Amino acid sequence: MASRNESSDTLRNKCAACFRQFNKMEHLVEHMRISYHSVHEPICGICKKHCRSFESLREHLIGPLPKQECKIIFDVVGCKFCLTILDSYNSRMIHQGRCQLSNVNAGLIARMPNLGLRDNLTIDSGYTRGPQVVALACKMVGGGNDGSVDLCGRICLIDENENIIFHTYVKPPVPVANFRYESSGIRPEYLRDAMPLRLVQSKVQNFLCNGEPLWKVRPRGGKARILVGHCLDHDLDLLQLEYPAMMIRDTAKYPPLMKTSKLSNSLKYLTQAYLGYDIQTGIQDPYEDCVAIMRLYMRMRSQKHAPEDYPLASDPQNRNNFASWRQAELERMSPEEMLAISRSDYYCWCLDS
Repeated sequence: MASRNESSDTLRNKCAACFRQFNKMEHLVEHMRISYHSVHEPICGICKKHCRSFESLREHLIGPLPKQECKIIFDVVGCKFCLTILDSYNSRMIHQGRCQLSNVNAGLIARMPNLGLRDNLTIDSGYTRGPQVVALACKMVGGGNDGSVDLCGRICLIDENENIIFHTYVKPPVPVANFRYESSGIRPEYLRDAMPLRLVQSKVQNFLCNGEPLWKVRPRGGKARILVGHCLDHDLDLLQLEYPAMMIRDTAKYPPLMKTSKLSNSLKYLTQAYLGYDIQTGIQDPYEDCVAIMRLYMRMRSQKHAPEDYPLASDPQNRNNFASWRQAELERMSPEEMLAISRSDYYCWCLDS
C-alpha cells in the first residue's frame, strides 16, 4: 500500500511541461520557479514535452538517443527542418518541399555576382505599417601587426523581402594587414576609395533610428527599425554603432536556436539544419548571410503560440506567480495549474508579429 501511495505522489509531482518527476511537491514548485516553462518553448508535437531549445527537441526526436515512440512517428510525418508534425506522409512531403529552401537559394546565388554597391538608406518617419525589420551582416579584414584584429571591410543590409537596402565596401580607420581574400573576397583596390567607416556608421545609425533620437527608441509604437543579425555585438562594435538591445534580434543569442549547452550555433549550421541549404562554402558574401539571418528570423517569428496578455516572467503582473510567500498555495496546485501561470524568461520573436 505504501508503494502505491509513493507512486501516486510521484505522478502528482511530475512536471506538466518537461515531464521530470520529483519526490516532493516542494521540489516541483522550485523546479517551476526556475525553469520558466511556457507556451513559447519548442514542444514535441507527439508527446507534448517542452524543450528548452530546438536542438533539445531535435535530440528528443532524431538524436542519438531519441524517445523511441516519438521517433517512430516523426520518421513518417515529421519535418526535419522546422520539426513540425504533419497529418500524413503525403502532407509531410508537400510541407517539407516548401520548408527546405534549396530552390529559393539557387535564385539567391544567381543574383549575388550582380549586387554592386547600393545606398537606399532612407528615413520614412515611421509611416510604414508595423515594425520594420532589417538584417545586417559584415565581412572582416585583418588589422594589427599580424592581421588578427577584425576590421569591417564590407557591409550589407536587406529588408524583409530580401531586397538590398545598403551594400558597400568600408575603408577601415587603420591600415589593413590581411585582406583575408579566401573568405572575404576583398581585394586592396576595393577599399582604396571605399566609404569611410565614420560615414557608414552615421548612415546606418540614422537609418535604424528612422528619424527618432537614440534615447527615444522604444519597442512598441515607435519609428525605429528592428535589427536582425548573427553575433551582432561584434558587428556593431566594429561599426562603432550603438543600438538598444530591445530592438535587436540575434540568431546567435536566441535561446530556442542555441545548443543544449547554451552556447551559440554558427550561422552556417543554423542555415543547414533549419533552412535546408548550405552557405559560406567558399568566398563569403554578406548578402548571403543577411538572407539566411532574415529567413531564420521569419521562421521563428511565424510560430503560432497561444496568446498571453503578459507573456514574460519579468512583466509586473507575473512577478509574484512563484513568490516564496505563495509556497503553501503553490504546493496545493496541480502540475497543470502551475504550468498555466508559468511564463517565459526570454522574448519570443512571435511577439513581433
